[in-house]
Amino acid sequence: MPWIVLLFAIASETIATTALHASQQFTRIGPALVAVLGYCLSFYLLSLALKAIPVGIAYAIWAGLGIVLIAAIGWSLFGQKLDAAAVIGMSLILSGIVVINVFSGANPH
Repeated sequence: MPWIVLLFAIASETIATTALHASQQFTRIGPALVAVLGYCLSFYLLSLALKAIPVGIAYAIWAGLGIVLIAAIGWSLFGQKLDAAAVIGMSLILSGIVVINVFSGANPH
């Protein structure tokens, strides 16, 4: 269950970051509110996940997936460019998440 909570925390943070961009520096109230509420929810859910997942592992997964998801959203929704180096780097991040989840003894399953 803590892994599902962590995934919801990551999803909430990703939605909040997307809304932050859409808020145009907090000049649009709707997206600004989504950003603030999304960040609050994401940190609350992260705190719940930390009851069972070590902070280093949870944060590595949180940050890594967040980077990849936001880059994908930026590319698909906002037309932001991703060059080969960015794609390779994000592939390495995803590989690191797989290594943590499959091989790390610090990761409780």
